[in-house]
Amino acid sequence: SLKRAGIPITSSHILVLVSVLFLLLIFFVIVSNFSSQRNGKQPPGPRALPVLGNLLQLDLTRPYNTLLKLAKKYGSVFTIYLGPQKVVVLAGFKTVKEALVDHDDVFGDRYSIHILNEFSQGHGILWSNGDSWKEMRRFALTTLRDFGMGKRACEDKITEECQQLIEVFKKFKGEAFDTTQPMNHAVSNIICSIVYGSRFEYDDPEFTALVDQTNRNAQIFGSPSVQLYNMFPSLLKWIANRKEFHRIAAANMKQNLTIINHLKENLNPQMSRSFVDAFMLRKQKLEESGVTNSHFHDDNLLITVMNLFAAGTETTSTTLRWALLLMAKYPKIQDEVQEELRRVIGDRQVQVADRKNLPFTDAVIHETQRLSSIFPAGLPHKTTRDITFQGHFIEKGTTVFPLLTSVLHDPDEWERPHSFYPAHFLDKERNFVKRDAFIPFSAGHRICLGEGLARMELFLFFVTLLQHFRFTPAPGVSEDELDLTPSVGITLTPPPHKLCAVSQI
Repeated sequence: SLKRAGIPITSSHILVLVSVLFLLLIFFVIVSNFSSQRNGKQPPGPRALPVLGNLLQLDLTRPYNTLLKLAKKYGSVFTIYLGPQKVVVLAGFKTVKEALVDHDDVFGDRYSIHILNEFSQGHGILWSNGDSWKEMRRFALTTLRDFGMGKRACEDKITEECQQLIEVFKKFKGEAFDTTQPMNHAVSNIICSIVYGSRFEYDDPEFTALVDQTNRNAQIFGSPSVQLYNMFPSLLKWIANRKEFHRIAAANMKQNLTIINHLKENLNPQMSRSFVDAFMLRKQKLEESGVTNSHFHDDNLLITVMNLFAAGTETTSTTLRWALLLMAKYPKIQDEVQEELRRVIGDRQVQVADRKNLPFTDAVIHETQRLSSIFPAGLPHKTTRDITFQGHFIEKGTTVFPLLTSVLHDPDEWERPHSFYPAHFLDKERNFVKRDAFIPFSAGHRICLGEGLARMELFLFFVTLLQHFRFTPAPGVSEDELDLTPSVGITLTPPPHKLCAVSQI
């Protein structure tokens, strides 16, 4: 610039330029030090590459395993980069509890994963934040309770569905079969009866398609290619799994809209039959009152219904499938469960009130949830403001992974963290005991709103099936050969397998 201006460049010019650069460098160092002192110590973590972050260090088929290894090296609060995205991982019971319970106002927001946000657009209950989330969660909790969640009315629905499932299992006449579909259909019908106001037959093509598609998208969501897409969405829109995910999501939306429109046509203001009815009646009432900016709109209804259907189908059925697989693998534990059931209940229909008299059975169900740890990394959170947490500075808007598997398998909390050991939940007198580190439904503001329903389903379905059947491996497969390595997906599902359900009654 000086040359073009006709000004000769001299040694004094160079000296001034060097001095200015030196002063800028000193200023940068001072500002950086001030910022570091003000913000405190950032969480440690492995060195990240530009753009790629720590991608090359991750096992994308089972990323939670990588996170567990990093926690051993860097501690219970550490940083990892998923591509360019910074994530703070929380590991161990004490750390996760302190964040999600003691500081739930800071760690209570949800980080919306890119592929999910593309179709949910911040609506619904699972991936939303702010006033919309608060309103939808409050309404959902109240309405689910109104329609029997945790009450006798809901218990009766589950009991009825248990009988339907028993008949399906009996049709196999003791021969080996895959429990996936019948278990999914039975569990899904419980949430359907609450959300839509009716159950479906197991051979209803619309119903089976909805269940199968929901489970398929859960598998796709956890695939390595979709994880890569979430890290680099602008570069990887072309991947086949992303296209299939959105095709299935669109098909599920269409099916749900058909059901919702049918319910709307038959809406009776004097008699609310379902969650959908209750939502539409609230929306109608607000509109009649002149409220135009309510969170009760069609998009929130559709996405909330899809959230409830998916959460109420996949998680509980997956846990029950783990329970039956574990009974087949550990026949002595199955013997003890069935002996307790015969002694306490006999042949009569089990009730939720029986739980307190079935400590070993209850312990087995809890231990199944603990060991299977079906949401290993939890659902991602996001900080609502800056916080200094356990001596580490975490900025507002940081994505946070509460590593639930590190809690459910914490060696400081569990005597045999990686073994199937129902005694974790029994005292010396064989009474059932609660454990603080048992948080399969997460904790804090974002704890699963269907926990009460899931606990009731797990108990009633498991006990009823163990009353009627003995579960064994398929012919030619020994207990030792039954594999417990989970399949990849948004949840950890049992590996493909078949079991024999031999009738006991």
